[in-house]
Amino acid sequence: MTDEQPASQPASQPASPPVRRPVVLTGISSRAWEHPADRGALTALRELRGFDDVLKALNGLWNERAWRLEFLGGAIKVSERQYPTLYRAFASAAATLDISELPELYVSPDRSLNGMCIGMSKPFIVVNRGAIELLDEEELKVLLGHELGHMVSGHAVYRTMIIILTGWITSLAWLPIGSMVLRAIVAALREWWRKAELSADRAGLLATQDPNASLRLLMKLAGGGDLSEIDTTAFLEQASEYDRAGDLRDSLIKLRMIMGRSHPLPVARAAQLRRWIDSGEYGRIVGGEYPRRDDDRNAKVTDDVKAAAQSYRESFNESQDPLVNLLKRVGDNTSDVGEWVGAGAGRVRDWMRGGGRGGGGGESGGTGGTTNGSPPPNGSN
Repeated sequence: MTDEQPASQPASQPASPPVRRPVVLTGISSRAWEHPADRGALTALRELRGFDDVLKALNGLWNERAWRLEFLGGAIKVSERQYPTLYRAFASAAATLDISELPELYVSPDRSLNGMCIGMSKPFIVVNRGAIELLDEEELKVLLGHELGHMVSGHAVYRTMIIILTGWITSLAWLPIGSMVLRAIVAALREWWRKAELSADRAGLLATQDPNASLRLLMKLAGGGDLSEIDTTAFLEQASEYDRAGDLRDSLIKLRMIMGRSHPLPVARAAQLRRWIDSGEYGRIVGGEYPRRDDDRNAKVTDDVKAAAQSYRESFNESQDPLVNLLKRVGDNTSDVGEWVGAGAGRVRDWMRGGGRGGGGGESGGTGGTTNGSPPPNGSN
């Protein structure tokens, strides 16, 4: 669900306005909340006959039984008698998404704010103790709806592919060409997974139909839990600043930082969710206009792929990132390419001679997360 965030002691939370009872989304298809890029990849993979069956069999043979037994023996299984408040939130989120059979839910002793959906033939959900300490009931519904969204979309099947291929990269490290090919595949799958996280964020919102609760969850993920001195508008402004801030160096650092992550950054997720709400699509779904499960078999691969391409095109056109803006300028005025390359090379040379190696006016070459330039730890799912 999230990038891991150590839980602090329970802090006072700003008062939340009363939330109306959510509308039950009868027969809703996961296509309703799936990000276009996520949905396009999922539809294409589902068209590969036998692909899901092979991966499910591998996962069941190697991991699924062990995972379940580990949590059954080392965590708390949630029910009406154990963590009843959490169970009510779970049942409510599932009912709103019209999920009739509840998967097993466990609470692990981990103090980070996180949750995950594990397994494929019989998936179950795990919520960390830290999430229970930091989130109110509506925010817990968002978290649980997020994981239910992963489950219904079948994301665990394809997540397994990332894990398997990552293992192969290690095994084939001695074979440069094979390793590079696998790294390219894993990079593409990670890009898909980041879009899958945006899909699950939408499912979490639909499970509560409380946009404020969804934003509060992401704010707590970014800030550690205490929202008493945090402003929602200012938090969303961070996303715009992150998108447009800095120069080409920052763009390249952000690109490197994101490529190694399975999850988008919290402020970026908040901005994406806000954009989805403002597009009117969320309102249409709550109003009853959404794809039904009964029609899933009629979904066309070409339509989903076109929607994915359109989504990337819109993101490119709307981005304020310096590198993206430069690419737009190159595309609009190719006669300036030579001049731009020369000027850019000069800037890079000056930067490397000055602050690019760690000195120079407080600008370091780090990635803003760890001393070795690798991205911060990712969440489990």
